[in-house]
Amino acid sequence: MALSGNCDQGNRNERERLMLKNLFKFHGGVKPPTNKTQSNTQPILAAPMPSRLVVPLHQSIGGTPRPVVEVGDKVLKGQLIGQADGWISAAVHAPTSGTVAEVAMHVRPHPSGLDSLCVVINPDGKDEWIAHGPADYAAMSPADICSYLQQYGVVGLGGAGFPTHGKLTLTPSVAMEDLIINAAECEPFITCDDLLMRERAEEIVRGTAIFRDMLKPQRVIIGVEDNKPEAIAAMQAAVKQLAEPFSVIAVPALYPAGGAKQLIRVLTGKEVPGAMRSTADMGVQVFNVGTAYAAWRAIGHGEPLISRIVTLTGNVHAPRNYEVLIGTPMDELLKLAAPHPDTDGILMGGPMMGFIVPNRQAPVIKTTNCLIAHSPRFFPPAPPEMPCIRCGACARACPHELQPYELYWFARAKNFGKTQEYHIFDCIECGCCSYVCPSHIPLVQYFRFAKSEIWAREREKNAAESAKDRFEFKQLREEREKADKAEKLAKAAAAQAAKKAAEAAAAAAAPVEGAEALVEPANPAPSQTSTVDAEKEAKKATILAAMERAKAQREAAQIKNTDNLNAQQQRDIAEIEARREVIQPTAAAPANENQA
Repeated sequence: MALSGNCDQGNRNERERLMLKNLFKFHGGVKPPTNKTQSNTQPILAAPMPSRLVVPLHQSIGGTPRPVVEVGDKVLKGQLIGQADGWISAAVHAPTSGTVAEVAMHVRPHPSGLDSLCVVINPDGKDEWIAHGPADYAAMSPADICSYLQQYGVVGLGGAGFPTHGKLTLTPSVAMEDLIINAAECEPFITCDDLLMRERAEEIVRGTAIFRDMLKPQRVIIGVEDNKPEAIAAMQAAVKQLAEPFSVIAVPALYPAGGAKQLIRVLTGKEVPGAMRSTADMGVQVFNVGTAYAAWRAIGHGEPLISRIVTLTGNVHAPRNYEVLIGTPMDELLKLAAPHPDTDGILMGGPMMGFIVPNRQAPVIKTTNCLIAHSPRFFPPAPPEMPCIRCGACARACPHELQPYELYWFARAKNFGKTQEYHIFDCIECGCCSYVCPSHIPLVQYFRFAKSEIWAREREKNAAESAKDRFEFKQLREEREKADKAEKLAKAAAAQAAKKAAEAAAAAAAPVEGAEALVEPANPAPSQTSTVDAEKEAKKATILAAMERAKAQREAAQIKNTDNLNAQQQRDIAEIEARREVIQPTAAAPANENQA
C-alpha cells in the first residue's frame, strides 16, 4: 500500500512538472527595449548614509500610521516611529539612529506632488540598532505571524505596496492551490529583483517557505523571466540546497508578464476576471521576491523593513543597484550614479508605468524600486498627437482584452458612463496601448483622467447621500423629541388633574362647621372652575393691595420746598391760603345746586 501511495504521488508530481513546462499565454503584450544590461553587471552596493532621512508615514495601501515620536527624541535603528492605523496598514521604523528633527508635512514621491506627514531624522553616524533577534517562528500561530509582519512594516515591494499580512489571511471557503513568487521584473531598466535573486536567493526561499507554511498551498511556483539566466540558476540552487519542493519556472520575457493576473495566466492557465481584486478567491496568491526576502529578514533576524534594493540607471555614468535606507532624498542618492549634465528629471519606476518625480528632494519609500535619470537623449519628446485611425493596434496589445480606442473616444467626450460600460476600471495602465499607437495618442492619460473624474463624482455622490442621511436623521430626531415632550406634558397634565380631583374629593368629604355645611348648593361648580375663580380673586386682591400701598406712599410724601422761608415768603403763603379758604366754598356751591 505504501509503495502504491508513493507511486501515485510521484505520478502526480510528474504530471504537474509536465504541465508547468507547457506554459500558457496571455492576450496582447509588447516587447520594448529592456535596457537592463547597463545596471545588472555589478553586485549590490550599500548606499552611504545620507545627510538626513525624511521618512513618510504613509508608504503603503491603507491607513496612515500615527507618529509615536516627537521632535528632539533620540531614536535607534529599527525603532518604531509610526504605529499602524487599522488592519490594512503597516508600521514605519527609523532607518538609522539619530535625532528626530521634525514631524511635519514634506513632499512625497507621488505624481500629484502633494505633501504628507513625515518624520525627519538627523543621523548621528553610529547606526546603532535596537535590541533585535530572530522570532520563535515555530511557536507562532498564523494570526501572530500576521501581526508580527504588520508591526515590522512588511509590505509588497513589487510596486503596489499592499500590506503583506493582509494577503496572508486565508479565505475560509477557498482552498489555496498555488503560491506564486513573482520574479518576472518585466519593466525595462529595472534590475533590483534580478540582483536580489543572484545574491540572496537562499533568504528569498526561506521567506517563501514562511508564506507556504501560512497559506498551505498545493504547490509553490517561482516565476522568473527567461532573460535572467543567472537569477534562475541561483534560485534553483537555493531551492535544492534547502530541499524545498518549489518549482522555479522560466517565463517568456514579454511585457507585462510581471502583472499578477498575467503571471497567474502564464503559470497556471487560470483567467482572473477583470473585476476581481483579490486572486485569493481563485485559490492563488502572488508575492514579489523582494517581499519574501523582507519577510524573512523580519522573522529570521528581527529586522523591520527599513531599506530596499534600488536600481539607479538611465542618463548616468555608473548605473548600479544599491541597498538604500528608506527616507534617503532621491537627488542625493542619484549622485552616486553620476548623472550626466543634461539630466532634467528623475523617473521613479520604469518607463512604462513610472512617473516623473515632481520634486527631486522627495525621499525613497518602500515601493521605490528604480530611479531613472531622465533626459531627452533617453526619452525624446513625444511626437504631436494625431487623430485616431481606429487601426486596432491598441486592442491587440491590451493584456486585458479591452478596447482602448473606444475608451479613448468616450473619455475624450467625457461620456464617463460609457467608459464604465467598456470596463475602464479593468485597465491596469500598463501603457501597452500608448506604446503601439501609430497616432502617438497618450491613451493611458485619457484613461487616468476618466477614472479620476468618475472617482470624484462618486465622492460627491457619496457626500450628498451622506448629507441627506444626516438631514433625515436630524428630522427624525426632532420629531422624536417633540413626541417625547408632548407625551411628558400629557402625563404631567393628567397627573395634575388627578391630584386636583383628589383634593376636591377630599375637601367634599371633610366635615364643615356651621349651617352652610348642611345646605347643598343648587348648582355645584366643577373643581376646575373653582380653581380659576380663586386665581382671579387672588389677582384682584393683589391689585387692591398695590393700589393701597401707592396711596399711602403719596400721602406720606411731604413738600420739601417750604423749609427755611423768610418773613416775606411766609406772608405771601399766608395770603394765598386765606384767599383759598374764601374761594373753596363759593366753587363748591354750583356743584351742589346741580346735584340737587
